[in-house]
Amino acid sequence: MTVLAAAPAYWVDGSVVADGAVALRPDDHGLVGDGAFEAIKIIDGRPFALTRHLRRLRHSAGALCITVDEDAIRAGIAALAGAEAVRAHNCWLRVTVTGGSSPMGTGCVGTHPTVVVAVAPMAPWGPTCDVAIVEWTRNETGATAGLKTISYAENVIALRAAHTRGADEAIFANTQGNLCEGTGSNVFLDVDGQLVTPPLSSGCLAGVTRELLLENCPGLIEAEIPSAALAGAKEAFLTSTSRDVHPVRTVDGRPLAAAPGPLTRQAMASFAGIVERTMDP
Repeated sequence: MTVLAAAPAYWVDGSVVADGAVALRPDDHGLVGDGAFEAIKIIDGRPFALTRHLRRLRHSAGALCITVDEDAIRAGIAALAGAEAVRAHNCWLRVTVTGGSSPMGTGCVGTHPTVVVAVAPMAPWGPTCDVAIVEWTRNETGATAGLKTISYAENVIALRAAHTRGADEAIFANTQGNLCEGTGSNVFLDVDGQLVTPPLSSGCLAGVTRELLLENCPGLIEAEIPSAALAGAKEAFLTSTSRDVHPVRTVDGRPLAAAPGPLTRQAMASFAGIVERTMDP
């Protein structure tokens, strides 16, 4: 994958920032996890499903009492996404809004949010993935359940643990023992011949790819599923901005019967059709 060293890669509060430059104040509340972000795929220099991503960003930031300046974000995206190197390679944008400069202390609120737009190469995934169900749980009633915040330490720990077990992604159950999500993905599986994904009440993130499949993939339903059902499924797949629809090959080292299976192939075709029809579904 070509590195975008010659292209503008960072935009902070109205200006393109050189790689390595100081971009955040030392008292920015993002340093204590006070912020929200979105990862957005760039296709031919254009962000995919931007309206949905910005809607989710407003929801996540709103729970933190952070106001999202959508015009500023769009200006940052325009400043970076049109670069020749971005148009020529698979890339993704990360849009982050933090609480901004604030006195030290968890209860403090910044006076002006910091807006950061960053672009980077998006390395391709392999044709299938391997997952590991980790011992930690998602709290489906927690304060950040369903929010895409920058407080990502839980995901970092779980993903590193999955990597030590030879897996590409870690899968969480929730406190009820039901399937929830991956560290950066939603989970789908075959349950008695029907394609099922956990509901938002499980504590999972409302993924944009997940949402589009629910709207466009016939027969797909939401249902509570015991986490143990994943290893026994005939087929399963993950979805995310970078993965699209990504077939699962093994769960905790156990091969599934098909990767991809017929339900996964149907979902892959459905999502490809969405991308072909519109960039902002």
